[in-house]
Amino acid sequence: MTRLRDERPEDIGPIHAVTQAAFAPKPFSDGSEGAIIRRLRERGELVLSLVIEDDSGIISHAAFSAVRLPDKREGVYALGPISVRPDRQGEGHGGRMIREGLARLKAMGATGCVLVGDPRYYSRFGFRGDCGLTYKGLPAAVVQGLFWDGSEPQGEIAYASGFER
Repeated sequence: MTRLRDERPEDIGPIHAVTQAAFAPKPFSDGSEGAIIRRLRERGELVLSLVIEDDSGIISHAAFSAVRLPDKREGVYALGPISVRPDRQGEGHGGRMIREGLARLKAMGATGCVLVGDPRYYSRFGFRGDCGLTYKGLPAAVVQGLFWDGSEPQGEIAYASGFER
């Protein structure tokens, strides 16, 4: 049986291990995802940090942090990094964390959420690529947004400082 809950202090090491293992085989990863989460946490920028655990320990993690958009709107957050232990991928843990995280953001009064990722996966949660948002010259399809107020902001996403080395 799995349990979804907020991160606790004793989860820091296992979250790092799961994150590094999940991203290690990915050609798009530079291996910095664990360090990003650590910096977000150290700088107080980790707004929401969810884990799923079972009797073996932490099997997945999702981080949410605030972002800035050119129109200066408040209440927009980024999803990511999100990771699932390689031996537990494909079991729905990532989707479960995304749905819970988005519901919590909405309950906090968030106006939207952005991410960089595979549109084939994230579109099932309502994210849209080619939506007018940009990030460091990446293809428009992978820079995605979900805005609950129906708006469509334009321009470059400014992620929290924890994303910078």
